[in-house]
Amino acid sequence: MLVIKPRALVPIAQYVKEGDTVSQFDSICEVQSDKASVTITSRYDGVISKLYYNVDDTAIVGKPLVDIETEAVKVGALEEDVLEAPAVSHDEHTHQEIKGQKTMATPAVRRLAMENNIKLSEVVGTGRDGRILKEDILNYLSKQTGAILPLSPTPEIVPPPPQARTAPPQPKDKTLPKPAVTKPVFTGKDRTEPLKGFHKAMVKTMSAALKIPHFGYCDEIDLTQLAELREELKSLAESRGVRLSYMPFFIKAASLGLLHYPILNASLDNSCQNITYKASHNIGLAMDTQQGLIVPNVKNVQMLSIFDIAAELNRLQTLGATGQLGTSELTGGTFTISNIGSIGGTYAKPVILPPEVAIGALGKIQVLPRFNVKGEVVKAHIMNVSWSADHRIIDGATMSRFSNLWKSYLENPASMLMDLK
Repeated sequence: MLVIKPRALVPIAQYVKEGDTVSQFDSICEVQSDKASVTITSRYDGVISKLYYNVDDTAIVGKPLVDIETEAVKVGALEEDVLEAPAVSHDEHTHQEIKGQKTMATPAVRRLAMENNIKLSEVVGTGRDGRILKEDILNYLSKQTGAILPLSPTPEIVPPPPQARTAPPQPKDKTLPKPAVTKPVFTGKDRTEPLKGFHKAMVKTMSAALKIPHFGYCDEIDLTQLAELREELKSLAESRGVRLSYMPFFIKAASLGLLHYPILNASLDNSCQNITYKASHNIGLAMDTQQGLIVPNVKNVQMLSIFDIAAELNRLQTLGATGQLGTSELTGGTFTISNIGSIGGTYAKPVILPPEVAIGALGKIQVLPRFNVKGEVVKAHIMNVSWSADHRIIDGATMSRFSNLWKSYLENPASMLMDLK
């Protein structure tokens, strides 16, 4: 009777049952320790007479795992050989005790030894802890036969026979002309022209503007209620021949805010010694025209209704499109709003137009998800605003309070009625 004993392992799979016939190197079961799982193979030809453990049982150290009856047992010759369960290692090698001496070798090495009738007990292992390697078996054979054996047989690679390639028929005694390669010739020339008109004025204005220390402030405005109000008033404005956009509301809200923070509607002299508070709210609107960026302004906004502002904007836009804006429309501004969002973008860094001390840039209006007062996700019309102020006379708190007031007028357009005059 041959006995296979496990170490402290747990069978996780059984590949045989009692009465099955097994051959050498057939898989018997798979066992698992706390670090690895290894398949136990049979070292003998015989019949499984008894299984000591079922799947997921805990194997006791030193107890048999399975009994195998061989032909030698049947004729009365009893031989006991012990095969221990695999030790936990990265190589997952198997250990075997042969005649009281532990022999360590992999199943592949054992098969090579069996095929060449070599006893592992006669081979000196050169591996770790005396483990017998494949090279040890080959060296043992070379000493016995005097032949030099390769470590691993390399199959001869026979290249496939070359296939005859059929060349495309070519006309005899004729050479194909090479295609003519022509490189493109660039004939453009640089062009220099003097600055004039709006470009020349912009150079002068922006050069002066960059001498101003700018303070930036940005915020987000929810225009959902304003969008609903504008939709209700559009048809009424069109019946009067006026196109109603969001800009009249923005300009009127700014004028109402300037009444509370008049320093934003002021100017600073060149020597930075005097501040002039402007009585009129001449609010400019930056326009993109064929002639360039121009900033006409709506005069005395503090005295105009939203409908009046819309009508004036229609007139200025018509003149700007035809290049007919005059000096009266382009001068005298006290506060500016740039509607850069009509072209694109959400935030900007607007540059103050001297002698003004503040400017705002409006981003595009987007429909975005937001939470309402009940915590529900709703669609909201969102616009971002970017303010720039002259930090020599305007502090951040003043700019923030003005922006909050302007924001409250737009988010609750009915509140503007309280301050309208």
